[in-house]
Amino acid sequence: AGSARRLQLKTLEGMETRPTTDRIKETLFNMLAPYLYDCIFLDLFAGSGAIGIEALSRGAKKAWFIENNPKATAIIRQNLDFTHLSDKAEVMMSDVIRGLSTLETLKHPVDIIFMDPPYGQDHEKRVLEHLYARIQDGACRYVDSYTRIIVEAALDTNFDYLPQLGFKLDRQKRYKTNQHVFIRMSHP
Repeated sequence: AGSARRLQLKTLEGMETRPTTDRIKETLFNMLAPYLYDCIFLDLFAGSGAIGIEALSRGAKKAWFIENNPKATAIIRQNLDFTHLSDKAEVMMSDVIRGLSTLETLKHPVDIIFMDPPYGQDHEKRVLEHLYARIQDGACRYVDSYTRIIVEAALDTNFDYLPQLGFKLDRQKRYKTNQHVFIRMSHP
């Protein structure tokens, strides 16, 4: 949808990435619609960049893409060029934790953080632990109580640890094979 409507994005061939289906992506963006315009969007484990590009296409003013696979990073750049959205994007070829540390120079909060890590490897938990630790020591100023964190995860992924990290489950949308978990900080 949006400015890049009907443009077919490139994806990484093989089993290295798992693109979000169009139906699930549409459901996700219908839920995010009120928060997208003029937002700062962070796409972690970005794959082809389709989610961040969709956010830009629907009105986000800036998107950061963090992906550690060089082939996927090249595809993100190609997709951004193809959709004419490169001027609103920053692509980082980096491990997600290292990339998040780089973003600590940001002086303003990120509005939406989306992550679609490989399933069953606890990457989402490590990201949230990192954010919690950096928020506690004052280094992370880009996450606040208004930041929406969305995790695409397998249905059996457990998020019981959220309260211990100062986060709360805001909303959960379950599909046949996976889920979107919406997370916010518990307190400012």
